[in-house]
Amino acid sequence: YYTGISTDLQRRLKQHKSGRGGAKYFRGREPLQVLYSEQHQCRSAASRREYQLKKLSHLEKTLLIEKNSSE
Repeated sequence: YYTGISTDLQRRLKQHKSGRGGAKYFRGREPLQVLYSEQHQCRSAASRREYQLKKLSHLEKTLLIEKNSSE
């Protein structure tokens, strides 16, 4: 799973899909969709949470996604 932060999720998703300005992680990877997102009051809080999420294992991320998709 890709983990990142943005002030405009839809704009960032379009960048990733277009291949222009998106992360190298997405080149040649389809389909591209948002499975989970969070909103934070400031960039520093978002960056701290991004760091926490990036440390999770693939299984832990899957469980987080599944837990939040059932709510």
